[in-house]
This record gives sequence, structure tokens and C-alpha cells, in this order.
Amino acid sequence: MGCWGMQAAAGPRKARLGFGSKRRDAPEPGRRYTRPMTPPIDTNAAWEAFARRDRAFDGRFVVAVSTTGIYCKPSCPARRPARAHVTFHADGAAARAAGFRACLRCTPDAVGRDRAAVAEAVAILARAGEPLERLAAEVGYAPHHFHRLFKRATGVTPAAYARGLRAGRAAEALTEESSVTQAIYEAGYAAPSRFYAAAAPRLGMSPSAWSGGGAGVTIRWTVVVTSLGPLLVAATDKGLCRVSFGEDAAALAIRFPRAEIVEGGEALASLAAEVVAQVEDPARGGDLPLDARGTAFQEAVWAALKAIPAGETRTYAELAAAAGNPRAVRAAGSACGANPLAVVVPCHRAQRTDGRLGGYAYGLERKRVLLRREGEGRE
Repeated sequence: MGCWGMQAAAGPRKARLGFGSKRRDAPEPGRRYTRPMTPPIDTNAAWEAFARRDRAFDGRFVVAVSTTGIYCKPSCPARRPARAHVTFHADGAAARAAGFRACLRCTPDAVGRDRAAVAEAVAILARAGEPLERLAAEVGYAPHHFHRLFKRATGVTPAAYARGLRAGRAAEALTEESSVTQAIYEAGYAAPSRFYAAAAPRLGMSPSAWSGGGAGVTIRWTVVVTSLGPLLVAATDKGLCRVSFGEDAAALAIRFPRAEIVEGGEALASLAAEVVAQVEDPARGGDLPLDARGTAFQEAVWAALKAIPAGETRTYAELAAAAGNPRAVRAAGSACGANPLAVVVPCHRAQRTDGRLGGYAYGLERKRVLLRREGEGRE
């Protein structure tokens, strides 16, 4: 039995809906219920998110069902009621004030607490790495439960997230420090051996080459035809370093002035074909080799983008929290704009908090097409 039927038996319908009944969380008689100003809910977008059980909308509103008197989060796994029986509320407090009860199956009131815990954890990890047990204790969860919660929210484990942050700091330090050894210590590694074992393979280029602006690195390029227009695909020996619509070799030379830019030929054909396949069917994903870097925060945002399941979206605020700085919403948007690997790092899955698409470096129409194709791929 779904949660709609399960809770319908909890008591008389009149009491469940709050008609004439007194509830501890309802407004007192004669007292006006006031709430902070919040953006209006787009009911059409909310219903679509609820119909597809989109986890990206959990915590942004709750769904109340008049026939059962309960409210759920958008991703609740229970069978969907008829549209006429559904209303949307900003949060659990608003739904309870209207006389509804929380669903026992999806526990919608726990969403805010879980997200706050993950945001706090990534902030702690950004300051200093912590063992899982200590990190879970600081945010008030059991280690095994928090491990699952963190991975579901960010796509990686706490330990992997901490390693990514440290390696990102190393990449950033290598662009600023004249000494590779000094940059390694600045990034937080206890010894150079730790860096070369953990971070150097991730950086693609050697530390000295990266510190020197890519000098001595060969970048192969090709421009391929896609249904969304010509696409530049460029890669080093380590992996893709640039995927973009409407660019060519001249744009590459500007971005990588110290690298040798050569036509890809057969050496790049197979990798380019995989990229084209992702453009035509973005829901298929793929584990392509990458050799692209940004600041530590940008890389954390890109990792969060890659963790989003095909057909789903995340807000810039959610991406900022996943990257370790919940307040850096604009910076998260800028990180999406600076993404060097169109489609491969799916920045088209980012949107504004109000549900609008936001910007896209290659035009909103391409963004709409990519999202539509992903949605069709899930059906």
C-alpha cells in the first residue's frame, strides 16, 4: 500500500484535513499566520517535478494531497494522485498550517536537515579534512548513515570529496607558485610523495608543465558536425581539455598560448565520436578521459554537475553547497559558465532557484534541447 492509502487510515477525514479540528501546529484562533516572503511556486513546473519524482526539487516545496491529508516531498516513491487533489506549499510548516500531516514514507521534514548537514560537512572539509566518524559526529549523524547521505547528495564519498578539494587546491597553487614543491605543501599535502600518488594523475599534465602554463604539451583538435551545430573537440594525451560549440583552432591558441596545437586526425577520431554520441543522446553519459582544470571551487562545481543523474537538474544554490560554499551562488553560476567541456560536464543541468533555466554559454535553445533529450531518454 502506498503512503497515500497507508496514512488515509490514520483517522477521520475531517480531522486529517483540519476542518474544525484543533492542531498544535495550526494558527491560534484570531491570530494571523505570517510567513517570511518567499518566491511564488510555479505550480506547472512543480507538478511536472512531482510527476517525475525529481529529487532536485526536494526541499524547495512540499506536495499536499487533499484526499489523504498528508504532504510529501516531490520525489516521494508512492503512487501519484490525480492533479485535482494536489496543492503545493513552500515547506512543511505551511502545509501543517493548512491542516496536512507529514508523509511517514518519504519524511519530507527531514530533507532540510539532511541538506543542512551535507552543506555543513562540505564546509568542514573545505577547511580541513576530517575522518568520517568525526565528520558525521559534528553534523549529528551516525557514520554509516551519513556516508550514504553525503554520497547521494554529492555523488562521491566524504573521503573522495576531500581528496578532490586537496587536488584542486594543488592545481590552483601550481598556477601561482614558482616552486612545485612549495605549491604541494601549500595545497595541504604532508609530503611530495603523497601528492604524486594521489593528485598528480588527476591533474593530467605534469605539475611542472601545468605550472608553466602548459608549455610542451600537445593539444589535438577537430571540429565535428552535430545536430546542435559544429563542435570543437580538443584533447591532450591525458584526455579532453576543451569541448565547445562554435570554436576552432584559433580559439584554442588563445586559451593555450604555450601549447602545441595540431589537427587531431585519426588519433582523436574515436574520442570525438564518443563526444558526439553524448550530444545526440546526453542521457547516455560515459566515463571519458578528462584533462581540464579550474580553481578548486570550479572543479568542485564541475564534479557536482557530473554527479547529477541524467534528466534531473540542480539549482546554483545546490551546486554551491555541494562545492563547499553555500553562499557562493553567483560563483557557482560563474563556474558553470567557465565549464570547458560542454555536455561532457553537464552544466546544462543547472538552473535558477525559481525554476527558470538561467544562462548557458552556447544559447538557451541548446540547453532546452539537451534537457528535453535527457528527459526523453528516461521515459
